[in-house]
Amino acid sequence: MVRVLVVHDALLLRSALAQLLLSADGLEVSSMSSRGEEPDEDDLPADVCVVDGDCLEATEELCRTPFWDRCGARQVVLAAPERRGVLRRAFDAGVLGFVAKDAPSHRLIAAVHTVAKGERFLDERLTVPLLEASQSPLTARELHVVAQAAQGSSVAEIAGLLHLSRGTVRNYMASAIRKVGARNRVDAIRIVQSAGWV
Repeated sequence: MVRVLVVHDALLLRSALAQLLLSADGLEVSSMSSRGEEPDEDDLPADVCVVDGDCLEATEELCRTPFWDRCGARQVVLAAPERRGVLRRAFDAGVLGFVAKDAPSHRLIAAVHTVAKGERFLDERLTVPLLEASQSPLTARELHVVAQAAQGSSVAEIAGLLHLSRGTVRNYMASAIRKVGARNRVDAIRIVQSAGWV
């Protein structure tokens, strides 16, 4: 029997995923939100965690979450192909399984069984996006500037937070806008967030 912990912030989707997995032979399923909610001790430890990729905002956060302690790398991340940043962060954290959010149910079940054995599972729809995820056009500093701008920080506030001059912040933002092919700062933020880089 493989014990599976489903981690998703939307209750309806979390319940649906749990029911889907319960319909498969050999799986015992529990679920939780990534927002600090802990599963019952009776449900731990899990052999595999099925995690919504959009719950993983940064590698550092991923490694500090309660389900990381339960499963470590034995996770199956559900991700959209266009969210390359999510794929990259999960891969860099050592996650073993990747399934596209619109994959048929049998792919998710196969991924759970494969990852439970400690083997890697990569949905074919995510292969090219994962390879492309390593090709983020922005530097780490440009990403930091865009991330702060996305939170509504002004140039002066970003400069203070990152210990940069205002001119340097404007240069990083201009460079990011150019690299992602955006029309302006707002468009750059939209593109970067859609890709999952911040």
